[in-house]
Amino acid sequence: MESASVVKLRLRERETVQEAVRRFRKLVEHSGIKKEMRRREFYEKPSERRRRARRRAERKARMSRMPVV
Repeated sequence: MESASVVKLRLRERETVQEAVRRFRKLVEHSGIKKEMRRREFYEKPSERRRRARRRAERKARMSRMPVV
């Protein structure tokens, strides 16, 4: 089981709501919550998950074999 991520934000002195929202969005983005939500949005069969991981590994191996110019 994965641990739950909690993002806490305290308003700074003389900080506008817009600045706080911008800072909150950055915190959420960096914590990986958004990526996790997208991943869990729809059910993915275990076979599809393995297939996607295998394709990612193949692509990574192919890119590492490419000559550097």
